[in-house]
Amino acid sequence: MQENRISRWYFGGVSSSAAACLTHPLDLIKVHLQTQQEVRVRMIGMTVNVVRREGYLALYSGLSASLCRQMTYSLSRFAIYETIRDKMNRKNQGFIPFYQKVLLGAFGGFAGGFIGTPADLVNVRMQNDVKLPVELRRNYAHALDGLLRVWKEEGVRKLFSGATVASTRGALVSVGQLSCYDQSKQLVLATGYLTDNILTHFLASVFAGGCATVLCQPLDVVKTRLMNSKLEYGVKLHSLTCLKTAKLGPKAFYKGLVPAAIRLIPHTVFTFVFLEQLRQHFGAVAVT
Repeated sequence: MQENRISRWYFGGVSSSAAACLTHPLDLIKVHLQTQQEVRVRMIGMTVNVVRREGYLALYSGLSASLCRQMTYSLSRFAIYETIRDKMNRKNQGFIPFYQKVLLGAFGGFAGGFIGTPADLVNVRMQNDVKLPVELRRNYAHALDGLLRVWKEEGVRKLFSGATVASTRGALVSVGQLSCYDQSKQLVLATGYLTDNILTHFLASVFAGGCATVLCQPLDVVKTRLMNSKLEYGVKLHSLTCLKTAKLGPKAFYKGLVPAAIRLIPHTVFTFVFLEQLRQHFGAVAVT
């Protein structure tokens, strides 16, 4: 009989980092599309432009910052969510209800979003650098260099520019990913047709990725613009004013929805497939 194992607190950060290595080019193209002032090119056109200007390696610009973000933001939210959820499950001697998963996911995501804001800011800037004129580029060597330069040149407060939006976005995406994944996996297993295997993990994670994309896309657009801004958006301006100032209109809330879905759904799938494999092979034995 297979032992019942639970994830260790750092598995979420490790699995998210592994997934980021595979989906980083999609994330980079999504950032480029979201920071357009007007819709000039679509996803394929933007990809071709980046490759023509900078070469194929440009698709991995900012990878170090992306990994830094996953090891702060994702590690924190997974650690909070899964640690508290497992304790509550043991206390209740069963699965906690869905509304508690939603509240727990929102709390973990909000905390993780705030913790990961500095790395997220550098990540957005490094990804967007390749499409700027040479004289306007920030040219961060890597994530640590970016963090130090922002601190020295713009102050500590700038490191947390957009923290409110990033934290709110983290709460929404965590509800979509963590809570919806747990619930959909529970429902799939309850049918009795599938066991706790990779097919179940795949189906549940596809559903979770779709939910997360729809929930977080409006705030994701605002977050990207605030973090990439220099003077055009004040930190104290309301996020909606940010979009109105750029004269983008209501549809701008879902700018890049398709590339966001193409990026976030595979990232969610890879994250949970890696996470479940880590849990099954290296997880702690559950105490009953």
